[in-house]
Amino acid sequence: MQNVIISGADGFVGSYTVQEFLDRGKRVLALDMAPSPSRLKAHPNLQYVQCDIADTVALLALAEHGPFDTFVHFAWAGSAGPARADYDLQMQNVRNTVECLKASKELGCTRFVGAGSIMEYEVEGSVHGQGATPSPANIYSLAKFLAHGMCKVAAAETGIELVWPIITNAYGVGELSPRFVNTTLRKVIAGEPLEFTSGTQNYDFVYVSDVARAFFLAAEKGRPFCEYVIGSGSARPLKEFIMEMLSSCAPEATPHFGDVPFTGTDLPLSAYDASPLLHDCGFKVGIGFAEGTKKTMDWLKTIEK
Repeated sequence: MQNVIISGADGFVGSYTVQEFLDRGKRVLALDMAPSPSRLKAHPNLQYVQCDIADTVALLALAEHGPFDTFVHFAWAGSAGPARADYDLQMQNVRNTVECLKASKELGCTRFVGAGSIMEYEVEGSVHGQGATPSPANIYSLAKFLAHGMCKVAAAETGIELVWPIITNAYGVGELSPRFVNTTLRKVIAGEPLEFTSGTQNYDFVYVSDVARAFFLAAEKGRPFCEYVIGSGSARPLKEFIMEMLSSCAPEATPHFGDVPFTGTDLPLSAYDASPLLHDCGFKVGIGFAEGTKKTMDWLKTIEK
């Protein structure tokens, strides 16, 4: 693995992953929608190209920048907030993902690395379970699940190696989305009430630079047609994570558990099993949750001024 294409390269996880590949001496062609990147830093082995991945012709035109051996795909619109329930948007994401895989083969890549979500595992219980009443947010879960399955079929048909890392919950410096850690820390900084569910549902969190390293290792060492949960190795009830975060970032704060109803799907701890990533790729987290949330809050304070 030496010449890599990364889509969604100027996003939160994508930009960290680009840097990880560059730090390891790889050549990266970074793709994103904006005319110029806002997160990526100039580097001799980095080339940025504005590209709409929905345009297959534009994807295949990337051959002039080659050769390539690996395609890492992060580009996915509406991964947080109300856009998760946008049917048309999420179906387009599925199509884009499969088309990127097909294009990567034509560009000479032998390996395609997708960006899965732990929410894929919610589909069986929240959608297919007897008497289940899905929520609109499950459209995102279904789209990730569908993209994964369709990419497996397309990869087998085209003869490309598919590796599918599955992100549990990435957080860290640079995140601007309304995901849990970011939203909670913003409330701490603003002095707002900290109201949560009972916090008994299982969770896991991984700092973004560790997520980026996991993607590199999966791309380099992951076995074809395998999925790898990117986890800390110590998934546990959400309440324990909340208490650890507040102990590190706001020991004076008082959390209120049970004030918010839980309407999601509580996955078993087995769903967060990160041992295959350790066994096949040698991945272990480097930044613990207390340290990672403190780094994130310190950064948030600088942009909230």
